Formats: sequence, C-alpha cells, structure tokens
Amino acid sequence: MQILRCPAQLQLLEETLRKSLPTTLPVLGTVMMVARGNPAAHEVLVDSWPNFGIILTRLRPEEHKDPRDHYINQLAVFYRDKGALRALLGGSEAVVQARAFQILGMQEGLEEAVQDVAGAKGLQVE
Repeated sequence: MQILRCPAQLQLLEETLRKSLPTTLPVLGTVMMVARGNPAAHEVLVDSWPNFGIILTRLRPEEHKDPRDHYINQLAVFYRDKGALRALLGGSEAVVQARAFQILGMQEGLEEAVQDVAGAKGLQVE
C-alpha cells in the first residue's frame, strides 16, 4: 500500500470518489480532510495509483495511543475489487491486527469479508 500525500493526487482521488457517492462517503470525508490540511493526523492509502482497487484511510500509526481503543483506531475502506479487500484484511501491514479497530464502509460484502478473514485467523469480530 502506498500513502498519498501529493495534493494533486488527493484532489484527483476526491473527484473520483464523488462520482461513486454514497458508497464512498466514509473514505471521501477523510480524503477531503487530508487534502485540506489534515488537522486530525489521518492518512490515505491505496493499493496502486492511479488505478486503485482499494482505498484505506486511517489515523497515522504514530498517533495511536491505546491499542485497545477501537474508537480511535477507525479505518474507512472503499474497494473496487473484493480480492483487494481480502488481501488487505488478510495479510497487509496496513491493518494492524494486534490492536482493536473498527472498519467503516458502505459496500455490500464488507461484513462478510471481515468475518471470513477473521474466522480464518481465529479472531473475534463484534
């Protein structure tokens, strides 16, 4: 996963996400915030650029104060490819499974993918 920091990339991503509202809403809000100064210390990650299969937004890792606090450790996701979602959840370092977290997303299949990957790893999902 690569972190998008370039204002031009963030602007292009914002325009792309607007075309897929409302399913992109959780991710779009963070992308807009990061593009406008990022006061909440978030980051935007994509699996590839500019033809991404998945976008993940999260709090910068150095900002995590409590690994048990799933409210502060919120992830927002938008994906074009369910395989990319499963890869992200199953083996990516972008999602640190040693800490509690919440995943926000509005697409069909998100909950199922989370349950499948968690079950395969013997993790509990609430």
